Amino acid sequence: MTLFTAPTDHVPDPTLAHRRADELVTVLAPDGTPLADTDVVVAQTAHAFGFGCIGFELVDHANDRSSDATYDNDFANRWLDVFNIATLPFYWGTFEPEEGAPRTEEMLAAARWFADRGVSVKGHPLVWHTVQPRWLLGRAPEEVERLQRERIRRDVGGFAGLVDTWDAINEAVIMPVFTAEDNAITPLARLKGRVEMIRLAVEEARATNPDVTLLLNDFDMSTAYECLVEAVLEAGIRIDRLGLQSHMHQGYWGEEKTLRILDRFARYGIPIHFTETTLLSGEIMPAHVVDLNDWQVESWPSTPEGEERQADEVERHYRTLLSHPAVEVVNYWGLGDRGMWLGAPGGLLRADGSPKPAYDRLRSLVKGEWWHAPTTLRTDDAGQVRVGGFLGDYEVRLPDGATGSFALTEPGEQATRVRLAG
Repeated sequence: MTLFTAPTDHVPDPTLAHRRADELVTVLAPDGTPLADTDVVVAQTAHAFGFGCIGFELVDHANDRSSDATYDNDFANRWLDVFNIATLPFYWGTFEPEEGAPRTEEMLAAARWFADRGVSVKGHPLVWHTVQPRWLLGRAPEEVERLQRERIRRDVGGFAGLVDTWDAINEAVIMPVFTAEDNAITPLARLKGRVEMIRLAVEEARATNPDVTLLLNDFDMSTAYECLVEAVLEAGIRIDRLGLQSHMHQGYWGEEKTLRILDRFARYGIPIHFTETTLLSGEIMPAHVVDLNDWQVESWPSTPEGEERQADEVERHYRTLLSHPAVEVVNYWGLGDRGMWLGAPGGLLRADGSPKPAYDRLRSLVKGEWWHAPTTLRTDDAGQVRVGGFLGDYEVRLPDGATGSFALTEPGEQATRVRLAG
């Protein structure tokens, strides 16, 4: 019996027509009459596509704990100028280093800081075998499961309304066989199995917040992940999004490999998030390294040649991902080189906060080529203007300050009416 059928609408399109709309907008005066033969300014205010980045580096800034206010302010401004989704760290071991004392207020402040600036927030992760609390070690599996369930309910419920998207479980393929460090989750996963661990995470989160969006997230792009996805779906467990990690410390995947991976996972009909993307601006990690964590070097600098390569690869990677209709979000794993995972030169900003070419290149796409800048258009005698642009939120305004808003929500030609208000 065939359970899954490849969607017919997941054909990559480098023109990005599936991400654009052409809207016939009727502009209405405050009294409801069409505003004929009038100059109006139309501008995009938000992207529908998710351009994400981790927000780890801004948690202290959001809590007024900046040790370098100038650096943090510049960093925050550059972050907000490109990205619209922030991933915040909820690793159990660092979120609750002492039992019963979670960093809830601190993370709530960070989530509010992003939300107040129009940024959606995702929590990462609810269940993982790494960065676990040391105080869990030695507990019986039954107690570990109880505490894990309680942790999910506490945090999903406590952050509902601010954080409504979560990586429900991280790297479940390797979870039951993980041996790199002692933790209390791997033994539990060995007893329950991968599918039941995923069920635990998903059912507890959804029972606490029925409107939550839950991701299954993994770095394993082999058939093992495909088999796990199929087993989860066969078990009746609803996964809202598939997370695919792409830490390219050993070199850029290239268009062919990326599209091949996308086609394999798009066949489940579940929207895809590229959750953890890294591209280096320095020396590439040797291919013989199996576990990226094993590559420990004293210094891993960014280089001028590497920065030019990174800029080209960032552009190619984002163009490839946006060309595939299954992709909904791309999340870059760290804006700056400070504190980058493994000390790698994978940020889009240098350690001093200055932008690398890759930052400028990505911004030129997100807020340039793929953005409808403020444009003056003149309505016709029916009060209509035609607006073509990328899916997202838009504003119409007059010189006297009257404004109205509309959204491009579906590819193709649409029509809408916008009533201005002073």
